[in-house]
Parts: sequence; structure tokens; C-alpha cells
Amino acid sequence: MNKLAATARGDLPADLVIHNAKIANVFTLEYELADVAVSLGKIVGVGKNYNGLVNFDAKGKVLIPGMIDGHVHIESSMMTPPAFAYAVALHGTSAIMADPHEISNALGMAGLEYMFKAAQGLPIDIFYGAPSCVPASSFETPYDEIDMSEIKSMFEKKYTQHLGEMMNFPAVIAGDPETWGKIIAAGDVPLTGHAPGVSGHALNAYLSAGISSDHECVDIEEAREKLQRGMWLQIREGASFPNLKTLLPLIHENILNAARCMVVSDDLTARYILERGHMDEKMRIMIRDGINPFVALRMVTLSPAEYFRLYNRGAIAPGRIADFSLLDSEILDENLKVEYVWKDGRLVVRDNDVFNSQKYEHLAPVIKTRVKKIPSLKDIQVKAEGNLINVIGVSQGEVITKTLQLEAKIQNGLAVQDLENDVAKIVVLERHRDTGKFGVGFVKGLGITRGAVGSSVAHDAHNFVVAGADDKSIITALKGLAELGGGLVITEGEKVTASFALPVGGLMSYLSPNEIAAELTRMEGEAEKNGIKIHHPFMTLSFLCLSVIPELRITDQGYVDITKGGIQKIFVR
Repeated sequence: MNKLAATARGDLPADLVIHNAKIANVFTLEYELADVAVSLGKIVGVGKNYNGLVNFDAKGKVLIPGMIDGHVHIESSMMTPPAFAYAVALHGTSAIMADPHEISNALGMAGLEYMFKAAQGLPIDIFYGAPSCVPASSFETPYDEIDMSEIKSMFEKKYTQHLGEMMNFPAVIAGDPETWGKIIAAGDVPLTGHAPGVSGHALNAYLSAGISSDHECVDIEEAREKLQRGMWLQIREGASFPNLKTLLPLIHENILNAARCMVVSDDLTARYILERGHMDEKMRIMIRDGINPFVALRMVTLSPAEYFRLYNRGAIAPGRIADFSLLDSEILDENLKVEYVWKDGRLVVRDNDVFNSQKYEHLAPVIKTRVKKIPSLKDIQVKAEGNLINVIGVSQGEVITKTLQLEAKIQNGLAVQDLENDVAKIVVLERHRDTGKFGVGFVKGLGITRGAVGSSVAHDAHNFVVAGADDKSIITALKGLAELGGGLVITEGEKVTASFALPVGGLMSYLSPNEIAAELTRMEGEAEKNGIKIHHPFMTLSFLCLSVIPELRITDQGYVDITKGGIQKIFVR
């Protein structure tokens, strides 16, 4: 006898029945009062008169499908996959589409294999994207490069389910054979994109490769054009770069746009998840903004499921995987709070605690690269070759930087920090191959007044990055990062005043979400003592190294502006 069919007919008792549930139907955008029958981890029946071996009375509270994050980098949270999974499961997340290009830049294929193994037996499903840009561009130096043959291998080994964000949009647009080769090697899978500011003929060229989504839109007109050209819009609401409220008018003006929109995280901190939540928080933001609650729910359930071809997820319906959450109220509103969570028909969250999941034993820490070649004070001096310099302009809450042209402060023939005008020096040191190669520049907007802050989290190649008010503190920070083998440091003069080690590839800690959040809070508090006022200073610092985001950035190769073709000089004139 076919157990699924027999249970669906009511001839056999289900493994689990949720009785008296107020189901949030994401197909018809309405409530449906019914029972939900589960057998062998799947939903087999929605209706009345089902009996189960286990029966749960929902008491008329709202039952929603398991939520899905369509684009997130686990590494940015500084949590390992298990810690991240436990943190977001509490909020009703049942699956995430994770792009592991951070650890792949830091550790190559070994990093991806670690992430895959660490994702097994967790209370959520983790689907990885094949890192398409390691490095993100030719203007930064990773641990190793991942080519088209390795992309193909990832899919053959079932490590990956889709192609991770194709960040090197200039190469795609130019028809670069190697870049297109990676896309072709991925095969018939969802090809996710990254195309900040790309429009017109350039956008057409980008889409001609088959890339079908983008999470980098920061204004309405850019987002509208991409929807018009057939892209799925992944609206980012991250810890440092929230774009949701900016782009929600697209849904207000035409509710049908929601059918091709999903909300994603991109980058989150452990503290953000603990304090605000995950996909449930994105729903609260949308509902407060006036979005129909069912539409908001669809954008974090059915929309990502359909885009990623996970046709057995994203809704409460027969034949779908039994991933769902019970809210603590009888209405889906801006105060929604997850009370119970089921994964594959198993209760995994109750009383704000994750349980009934396989025990996870930490894998051995991944070997850290030891950096020996540290530049000297003299090495990072900038000899004056004019009086007008390019400076990276940082703005609160924006991933895009500006190329500022400012008068240089000259002392003894050198261009130096200009703290009165909030201009600090920034240095990026290659850490994976110990080449000693480094880039030097200037940054405005961090607010630093003394000492230095440094990190081995530096998108996407993840070399050492340090910004400082004086050169001695910068060199001390580089040495401190080398001694840690990766992590966060704060220095003043020749003293390391605070540090936090990240032993997994210089990106992640084995600590719990609460412990990581506490450490990050401590480090940010210490950074404030050095004058830094910008929110999420370490995450902001890390993005100054991402060469594929406009405008001016810095890598171990120096200044880079992708909109101007690559490497740029410090001096304008």
C-alpha cells in the first residue's frame, strides 16, 4: 500500500496532524481553517477529519509555510553553519540559499567542502550556490582561483544547487570566455546575479548569459528596469545595507510585481538575528509599510521556492515538504511572532528553543594562513606626487561608495591622515599566499580619531584590511591580525587594545550566536573609543575591499574602481 496516498485518503493515520489551524494560503492569499496531515515528512492532506499518531491543536492560530532566505552569506554572521541554522530556525526559517564565496576565497575548494559537511543534520536546509567569482575580479588576490572545471565538479558532487552571484558583471558584459565558461559549466540551474547600476544595453548583455536575478538594486528605477527585462528581484534587507523600504513602492504600485520579488538578507550579523530576527523581521517591516500580509508572506516563501525550482516547498499543500511554523496569534500582522516550528514534520522549535535535531560535532578547525611579511612604517608612507587625491567616501547604510577628490594633507613631503576632515589611511595586505603585497589609500566617513581598526573579513578575497589614524597603529593592527591568524583587532600605537579571533578561515568563530554577538558588541564598543561613529564598523570596513561594487574600493593591488576599468592612482594631480 502506498502510505502517502492512503494517509491522504484518510485510510491510514498520519504521522502528525495539526488540527484547527488558520492556514495562511500563499496561492490564494487568504486564510483557510483546516487540519494539516503529515506523513513521511511530507504534507499529505489539507482539510477536515484527519487523525494522526501525533495530534497538535493549533487553536485557531496562524500556520505559515517555512520561510526561505533567497540569498545570504553565512560567513558574514561570523557563525558556522550549525550556529547560523540554530539562530534562524527560531524565527521560522526552514531553508536558506547560501553563497559560500567568502570561505571559498579564503580557503578554496576545501572551504566549500567544509561548509557542505557542516550543513548536514541541521534544523534548516542549506542549499549552496557554486561560487562563481573566486576571485570577485582580477583586481584582488584570493587563496586560490576557482575555474569552470571546479564549478562543474561542485555540481557533480552535489555540493551546490545553483550558481552563486555572478559579481564580475564587466566580464560577463564583455563576453569574457572564461567567465561565460563558468556559467555554461553550471548547466541548467538558477543563475543568480549581482549587477549594481547595470542598465540599458549593458543589462541586456548581462542577461544574455541566462542570469536571472539581482540583489544589488538600491533605487526604484533600476529595480523596475530589471523587472521589465525579466529578472527576479531579490530585495536586500541586510544588517548594514537595508533596501527594503526603498524598493517597496514597486509592490505598492503594482501588487503583481510581488510574484517575481523575494526578500533576502545578503549579510547579517549574529546580533541582528538575535535582536531583530530573520525572515520574520522582513515580514514585519513589509506589513508595517502597508504591504498585504499575504503578499509579504509570499515574498519569503513561495517566490524564492519557485525561483530556485524548489517546487516541493514554499506553501502548505499536499505533496510539499512539511516545513511550517505556528504563530502565537490568530492574525498575520506586524507583530507576528513564531511560536512553534516543524521541519520535515518534526517539531524543532518550542518555547523559544531549538531541539530534536541531530547532535553536531565540530569539525577540526580549518588551517589558518600565517602571514610573515608585514610592511614597515616606511612602506606604507605615501609620497606626495601632487595635492589632490582620490579618497574612498563612505556613507551610513550604503554599500556603494563614492570617489572623492580632496586636497591632500602634506607633511614632510608625504600625504598623511587628515583627521580634522575625517580622512584616515587604509591598508590592505594579502594574507593567503604571504606575498607581502599590499595596497594603500585613504577613506573618509569612518570617524576614526585615534588608533586603528583591522579585520581579516574583507570582501571578497578576505585579505587583511586596516584603517587608522596613524601609521604606527596600522602596522600594529596588521601584526595583530597575523598573530591571530585572522579576526578583528583594535590598536593604539604599539598596543593591541582589543581582539576577537575567527579561527575558521579568518571569517567564522566556533562560539555560539549569543557569544559571537557579545564579542562583536564588545569590539564595536572599543571601536567607538577610537572615535568611530558609523554603525557596523567592521562590516563597513570589510566592504571597502569589494572590487565589484562602485565606486572607489581598495584591495591588495591598490585603489580599484570597477566603473572606470580597474586600478586607480591615489593622486589626481
